Amino acid sequence: MKLFPFTSLAAIWMLIHAVHTVAAEDTVTVAWRIKPPHQYIENGVEKGILLERAKQVFAQAQVPANFVEEPAKRIWSNFSSGTKNYCSFGWYRIPERESLVQFSDIFHTDPPHTLLVSPVAIRQVAAHRSLASLMADRSLTLGVVDAVSYGPELDALIKSSKNRIERSTTLPMIMARMVGANRASYMLIDREDWEYLKDKEDSLRQTTQMDLAGMPAGLNRYIVCSKDMPPEQMQKINAAIQKVFRGKK
Repeated sequence: MKLFPFTSLAAIWMLIHAVHTVAAEDTVTVAWRIKPPHQYIENGVEKGILLERAKQVFAQAQVPANFVEEPAKRIWSNFSSGTKNYCSFGWYRIPERESLVQFSDIFHTDPPHTLLVSPVAIRQVAAHRSLASLMADRSLTLGVVDAVSYGPELDALIKSSKNRIERSTTLPMIMARMVGANRASYMLIDREDWEYLKDKEDSLRQTTQMDLAGMPAGLNRYIVCSKDMPPEQMQKINAAIQKVFRGKK
């Protein structure tokens, strides 16, 4: 049996290590926040319509990706600190994010938000005919999930609202439970989130879903990636969005 000299073995090891290093550097981390039914974990299994869609897009684009669940606040902290080879999905396009990330083509389009109202506030909320009137009511408490955006129009309405604001850096489903426990009079909630939660959460049985005039139209969601992602990678991701879903959002 022919033996390789030590120097040859060392060279082979260094080559293997270099290949693995390059492969690791080329792999994109795709972070996602828990937000059922779009993306969540159930009995240890990752599920959700947008999570599955994102995995299909990166596979179709042939962009190696490692999917990890992280809180929204950490995801945007990572973008702010310049984390490289880093993407996420399911985010609105708002001005303050433009300097932090690159946006893909449209990945999903939401229906309009709706209201989730606490058991004790239903009459007060129902007395209002419009969202603007509701948000001018100083006797009501609006539950707001921090570290996320409700879209430019709703963010502006929340900022100028005369309601008391109950803020929490938590998941939308936890804020919904807070509304069910009367810790807030109402919250703005994605209609798809509500459709998922209403039959699964006993704590929401006494809450009421309500629509008022003046609710902005549903917004588009995007895949977002760090600024260091090469243009050709973003082009592959955009092509994959179009090819896999053929215009369906």
